[in-house]
Amino acid sequence: MSPTQFSTAVLDWYDRHGRKDLPWQQGISPYRVWVSEIMLQQTQVSTVLGYFDRFMTALPSVQALAEAPEDEVLHLWTGLGYYTRARNLQKTARIVMAEHGGEFPRDVEALTALPGIGRSTAGAIASLSMGLRAPILDGNVKRVLARYVAQEGYPGEPQVARQLWALAERLTPEQRVNHYTQAMMDLGATLCTRSKPSCLLCPLQSGCQAHSLGLEIRYPVAKPRKTLPQKRTLMPILANSAGEILLYRRPSSGLWGGLWSLPELDRLEALEPLAQRHALHLGERQTLAELTHTFSHFQLAIEPWLIRVEGAAGAVAEADWLWYNLATPPRLGLAAPVKKLLKRAADALNAGPTTGE
Repeated sequence: MSPTQFSTAVLDWYDRHGRKDLPWQQGISPYRVWVSEIMLQQTQVSTVLGYFDRFMTALPSVQALAEAPEDEVLHLWTGLGYYTRARNLQKTARIVMAEHGGEFPRDVEALTALPGIGRSTAGAIASLSMGLRAPILDGNVKRVLARYVAQEGYPGEPQVARQLWALAERLTPEQRVNHYTQAMMDLGATLCTRSKPSCLLCPLQSGCQAHSLGLEIRYPVAKPRKTLPQKRTLMPILANSAGEILLYRRPSSGLWGGLWSLPELDRLEALEPLAQRHALHLGERQTLAELTHTFSHFQLAIEPWLIRVEGAAGAVAEADWLWYNLATPPRLGLAAPVKKLLKRAADALNAGPTTGE
């Protein structure tokens, strides 16, 4: 297929089968497209739907996001993971307000200069909301193009990425670029899926080299596998008589940056200094089921202990610590495993006293 034949086939398919009812496709604006694109990084559309609607209800404009408390932004993001995305969202919103008069720049290069916006996200914002000709290469499009030309090599390698970008640039049409961009993402999400692609329904079937070779699943070439290192931590869930749990805010950089979390200890014996620090008397202890959380670069095994404590309810000596009320939880950003552990703690506290450990 020539580039014109390719884009024509894609657009004809979009007119008949493309998705046109996603929330961010309604009332299209750079802000709505940008937030959806950031949420969709590493996350399925089905998961993002609810988060996007809640986010837009709470923060309907770039100005609202720029002015919101960080805890509110992280609260709305809780469960989506990769929390740097949420912090970068707010950084970008503040830059757009301060340096661009509240309007996103109509230029891919200027968009990529904003925190958290890479080349593909910038292309999506420019093409979907501004009608500018800008190629994209998100995971779905990468899969479509890698299969179409039977691209050898892992797409994360710079040389392979350059080849796919050049292909994306060559195939992107001058007209209806917004529909073409959406169509390419839809093809990857609905037909050209990782496993069991629906090749017989694909408008690019006749020109797809992977299909002609019968090797669709071989492409894109997978990343060389590495064994994830294992780390362990002990998380004490300190519960006072009011049913509140002691949490602290993690540093803004690093793992779970800016989120509220449970304390982390190397061993149970380190509990005493923590209790002294907050003027707490340690009571009954109860071990809860271990929880394993997988990050992109390691696995964390969490050993949770529910520990009843006595002390000044609701009072903590330091600004980055607070008592989290399980019955009426405040709107805070919580690390995903911490949210799970708080639920377990609530269930255990509601079940009443145990014999302890």
